Amino acid sequence: MKSKLQNRLESGLSAITAEIMPPRGGNTDLALSKAVELNDLVHGFNVTDGSRAIMRMSSLALCKLLLEAKLEPILQLSCRDRNRIALQAELLGAHALGIRNILCLTGDPVRVGDQSQSKSVQDLNSIELIDQVTSLNKGIDPVSGLLPDGPTNLFAGAAADPNCKGFDGLRRRIELKKKAGANFLQTQMVMDQKVLERFCKEITEPMQIPVLAGVFLIKSAKNAQFINRVVPGACIPQSIISRLEGSSNPIDEGISIAAEQVKSFLGIAQGVHLMAVKAEQHIPMILDRANINIS
Repeated sequence: MKSKLQNRLESGLSAITAEIMPPRGGNTDLALSKAVELNDLVHGFNVTDGSRAIMRMSSLALCKLLLEAKLEPILQLSCRDRNRIALQAELLGAHALGIRNILCLTGDPVRVGDQSQSKSVQDLNSIELIDQVTSLNKGIDPVSGLLPDGPTNLFAGAAADPNCKGFDGLRRRIELKKKAGANFLQTQMVMDQKVLERFCKEITEPMQIPVLAGVFLIKSAKNAQFINRVVPGACIPQSIISRLEGSSNPIDEGISIAAEQVKSFLGIAQGVHLMAVKAEQHIPMILDRANINIS
């Protein structure tokens, strides 16, 4: 069976996903409650995998619990922490558990995390991981022959950064991800509508690959400056920082900014991916101000 996300994207319908962060501990009650509250507002939940190289519960575990709660999970899988054997095991495990959506990532560098003594693995890169998903979906054993139990059924996606300054290099990487078997792209946060328009018009539309544009809730000017400093690839413009600085209610202004982006981005890309780190309770207001109703 295809996932709900796959059915939606392949049918040309818009999709809205939200990011859920696993706990830094063994209790998933808070993460699950956040997802349950958003279930009627989004089409799927993207579960981070060691984001910013910081220890958290495995994405696979929380995805399974989301599935048991009848919610649609998207498993992030990072190449940073696992060799190919472990990545292959994770993919087979996801298939066995009924998890279908996989977002294949390189992973944030260890240097940005809180355990700098950790060793980065990077046995495969994200393109090779997508290709591995494609091979398993064909029933191909990574060593020789065919998988004894038949092919897997996984829906692979990839990440992209429309803000990348090397546009030709960006196009080439997307081409390679598409060729490897990427079925959709989820972007990093996008703050400029023109950047997203160029990315979709010149790269993804000719390739016919759906895009979920990243929308990030910025809580204050200080929050924006912190993100620019520590998050790889982040580039929140000064115009937005100044807008937050000039507001008497920065979080409310951030909600309005995110809502404006959702509304405009859905006219450019096939969907949006909402990131509201530790502030998921504001996602309903973002969608309400954007006049979005998924029913």
